[in-house]
Order: sequence, then C-alpha cells, then structure tokens
Amino acid sequence: MPSIAASRPADAMVAGPDLYTIVVGREAMGCRFEVVFNAGEVAEATELGCEALDLVDEIEARISVYRETSEFAAINAAAGQWVAVSAETYAVLELARRLHAQTDGAFDVAAGSLVRAWGFLRRQGRTPAGDELAVALARSGTRWLELDPEGYRARLTAQGAELNPGGIGKGWAIDRAVEHLAAAGVPSCLVHGGQSSVRAMGIQGPAVPGRSGWKVGLRHPLRPGRRLATITLIDRALGTSGSGTQFFVERGRRLGHILDPRTGHPAEGVITATVLAPTAAEADALATAAYVLGEAGLPQIATPGSEVAAMLVLPNPTGGLRVVLANLDDTTVMFEPEPGLTVTQIKTHGDI
Repeated sequence: MPSIAASRPADAMVAGPDLYTIVVGREAMGCRFEVVFNAGEVAEATELGCEALDLVDEIEARISVYRETSEFAAINAAAGQWVAVSAETYAVLELARRLHAQTDGAFDVAAGSLVRAWGFLRRQGRTPAGDELAVALARSGTRWLELDPEGYRARLTAQGAELNPGGIGKGWAIDRAVEHLAAAGVPSCLVHGGQSSVRAMGIQGPAVPGRSGWKVGLRHPLRPGRRLATITLIDRALGTSGSGTQFFVERGRRLGHILDPRTGHPAEGVITATVLAPTAAEADALATAAYVLGEAGLPQIATPGSEVAAMLVLPNPTGGLRVVLANLDDTTVMFEPEPGLTVTQIKTHGDI
C-alpha cells in the first residue's frame, strides 16, 4: 500500500525548507520510491502518484532477477535459447547494450555471474576462490547478449551468463513514472527510488522570478546526516553510485558491491560518483560506470558540451575530500562549507 504525506521536504533528497509538497510513496525494488508533487498544484496528485508507482511495480515484475516469473529470469534460465520479451524489456536491454559500448564495458547489464560469485546477489558479500571467479568472469559480459529487433527476442549465448538490472532498473522505472505523469498533464514533480536515483520535471514550488528546477540534496558520503552539496535539477535526472551501504570487510580491507565487470573485482578509488543526464536510466548506468572508471574516465562519461554532467568524490591525499566536476558549474551545484574540501573542474579539449 502506498503512503501519502503532506510535508516540507526537509530530508536529504529534496532541499528547500519553505516549500510544501505532497509525497506518495511505496516500497519497490528493495527500496522506497516516492513521487513528490507541489502541494495544491495537482488536483489528482494521490491517484496519479499511485498510478506512477503501479508502473514501477510492473517494471519490477518484468526485470527483477528475484522473481522467477520475470522476463530477465526467463532469459537467464534459457541459456542459448531465444526468449520473447515485452517492448519495455527489449528497450531496457537495448539501452543497456548502448551504454555498455559507450563506457567500454564499465557498465554491464550481463555481469550477473560476477554479482552472484561475490555474494552480492543476496547481500552476503564474500571473496570467491580464484577458479570460481575465473569461471564467473568467463561467463560474464554483454558480449553474450543477443537481441532480435524483428521479433523482440533476447538470449544469452553462454551457459551460466546472467542479466542483472542493478544500475539501470530503478532509473528506467523512474523514467516511465515521470513520462506517465507528464502525459497526464502534471507540470512539476520529482520521482526518486531509494534517494540514489531521481528525476525532476518542472519547478519546485510556485513559478516566481529567479526560481527554477528542483533542489536536491547530495548526502555527505562520510558524515551521516550532513549534506555535501545541493544540486538544481532542471528537467533532468540524477544517479549516485557508491559502496557506502553494501560492502564487507576481509582482512581489514573494505570491499564494495560495485564490481568492475572488466576485471571481476570490486572497483576502488572513488567514494561516490554522481551523474546528471536527460533520463534516470542513463544517469544510473553512467554513475555506475563513472565509479568504476574513476577520474580518468570522466571525459568519456560527461563528454565536453554534452547534456551529461558528472561529479566524483575522492579521498584527498592531504585530508578531507577532493571533488572533481565535469560539465557542472556553480549555477547547478552548491557545496556546503567544509574544511579540507577541494573542488576542481576537469579540463576539456577546448581548455588551454
């Protein structure tokens, strides 16, 4: 059942203490999804919010690997065989394959065998034995995924290969929810899943001079309850990736759940990666890839002059945090004062 509340958005997701909202929420995809409306702006806010969340449920039923009846589960179980899928599922896979190519494999929807080998499928992290990891890595990869555009079919050609929608599923569901609300005539809203994936449309609060978009608080990765920065989303989506909540410690070493699908090992070096993009699915997948690729891969994620922007939070060798930005400026992101915080913008090909 959805929960409905009228409130000031004082949490870490929606910033702005003097703007009242109507929030319709529901548990889905292992987290809480919420649809946020400006209070008094949409007469049928409750009903429309429930409809948007119903779409999230429908998508979860199609792509969840935790449901044996899902289309992703059917593809995983039918190694080498074509499986007819819905247009929705086909579109997710098509986008995932494009983003895999764009990121040189740093994002991979077919890395499920690696996720399973490391125990992250059931949130029971462990280091796999060398031979087990080698087998999982050999079975992993979008190279094993084939799509048939004529018949809307998909198949994995390697025995033991697995799809896993982590990194794109929540964002895709958010996009469908926002598109449904836009088609229903909603002028402004914000939809998030687990506060790590969010898409905004229109303006937060009344349309007054100088106000634009929705202000979203970015949580501090090392200090619970504090905000690192506030980002203004103008008809845009945001995705954040980090291993702050899913990790295990082995021999004093912290190993996070975000794996580098190219090596089969947990990605290291980045604290959090945040990406702004036109859609939540793109933002989610590219944030995962940015976390894997690190600072050197930022120009590949946020191509100079593109609609995609990115932010990496890294350890500062001199203490504190180091933030690296790509295609972001102070009209979009504002940082909270913090000792030792350094912020730099990567150089583009046009810089001297």
